[in-house]
Amino acid sequence: MSENAPLENMTFEEAYSQLESVITALEGGEVPLDEAVNLYEQGRKLSARCQSLLDDAELRISRLNDDGSTTSLT
Repeated sequence: MSENAPLENMTFEEAYSQLESVITALEGGEVPLDEAVNLYEQGRKLSARCQSLLDDAELRISRLNDDGSTTSLT
């Protein structure tokens, strides 16, 4: 999936990879302020996407117990 793919279509791996790139750029300290603000905004959205996908995975796993019980993953 390309960098311009809609956020809601990204897999966890795609969103996480882009989030890592955003973090690296921000930590480098070489980006102008406007770009840094845009990167920060993009990073927040990517982080939320990753968290949503992790939450969905946790819910699916908790439903997989054979005996019908749930297991907390936290």
